[in-house]
Amino acid sequence: MAKRVNKQSFTKEVLEAEEPVLVEFYSDGCLGCKQFSPVLGEMEDAYESRIKIVKVNAAFSEELKDEYGVEVYPTVLFFRNGKEDERLKGIVPRDKLEKVIEKYAGRAE
Repeated sequence: MAKRVNKQSFTKEVLEAEEPVLVEFYSDGCLGCKQFSPVLGEMEDAYESRIKIVKVNAAFSEELKDEYGVEVYPTVLFFRNGKEDERLKGIVPRDKLEKVIEKYAGRAE
């Protein structure tokens, strides 16, 4: 299961991470987020040693949500070397998500 991060842990877990990081901003009341969660879980299992996957509950981390301009849930941000490299908004098909993850983490074994 993806680690939950907030404003206090974001710098250490995301910005200072050595590996690429996928950050999902979600909301508990978001139906699309609930549909997307199993897909994200599969990606976490497949790529666990090459990309870190974390989640931010926007309701409890409004400062982060605002800082990164997140307006749609789910929103997935990809970070590398402390910088946002890519952003996907809304429910993303599994194949598209996997293609972007492979760009950062390489193919699953």
